[in-house]
Amino acid sequence: MNLLRKILFLVVPIYYLVTWLRNKMYDLGVKSSVIYDFPVIGVGNLSVGGTGKSPMVEYLIRLLKDKVRLATLSRGYKRETKGFQLVTASSTAREVGDEPLQFKTKFLDVVVGVDSDRRKGIAKLRSLTPQPEVIILDDAYQHRKVTARFYILLTAYNDLYCDDIVLPTGNLREPRKGANRADVIVITKCPKEISVDERENIAKKLKLQPKQSLFFATIDYGSEITGRLGVKPIETLKYVPFTLVTGIANPKPLVAYYRSLGLIFDHINYPDHHNFSNRELKELAGHELIVTTEKDYVRLVSDLSIKKLWYQPMKMKFIEGGDLFDDMILQLHNTN
Repeated sequence: MNLLRKILFLVVPIYYLVTWLRNKMYDLGVKSSVIYDFPVIGVGNLSVGGTGKSPMVEYLIRLLKDKVRLATLSRGYKRETKGFQLVTASSTAREVGDEPLQFKTKFLDVVVGVDSDRRKGIAKLRSLTPQPEVIILDDAYQHRKVTARFYILLTAYNDLYCDDIVLPTGNLREPRKGANRADVIVITKCPKEISVDERENIAKKLKLQPKQSLFFATIDYGSEITGRLGVKPIETLKYVPFTLVTGIANPKPLVAYYRSLGLIFDHINYPDHHNFSNRELKELAGHELIVTTEKDYVRLVSDLSIKKLWYQPMKMKFIEGGDLFDDMILQLHNTN
């Protein structure tokens, strides 16, 4: 914890009270929230960044895209446009945000929209022909103006919300009690070898509600890197110097994975959702080979040579119970 965060500890009770009162007003119906007659799935967290929302959204897309007419709706963080935007294959990250563009690039047949006002965004998506049957809300856990039918709350293995406090000293966007709204809690970025005892201890710490289900997931990076020129084995990186460029909330798992493979690389780390300046792009252009994340790739690919730029794919993978999770999601549409 840096010095400024320690100094701002006096602000924590104020932030806690404001966010608690806001949630209470929605819980009591003082503030209105829209409930829809079709499945809306909310994916989010209590913490600021780094819990794996994008891999979870992509997991849901893969699960649902061939079974229902599907759409995703994101805020479009750090985009330079306003209001509702429909993401297309020719959109740029500056127009729609990096994560929505990542979704669209990988899943061309899925409708992807961005709007900071989720009510308006949902209305715009439902006005399309054909009409989406299921909408996934990305990073909308605190957007209480909409009540999703099903909430998936993510918390990272090394940064559980139950061990944290609210901003500005901690990283929680709202008090820990907000977790009670979730239908499912997923512990993300777990070590693959996490024991049953450790999972049981985490479950006890979280103090789940009777209605809630708990799952544990890990990151699957795969054995290949991808670029405009195709795919190639990660093994090829052992024989050529390269630079790892990251602009995500928590690059440590990827760095640790590459080091576990015995790869030797320079690492340039930028803030999450970083918009690269012309000077930074010019500096990166001087590197012989760059490997980056999917989210950073969509922001860099139009400005750097396709021959030198590759990205590391990643997927969320359940340690166990994945079939049960899938059934819970699929049932949302089947009972509609």
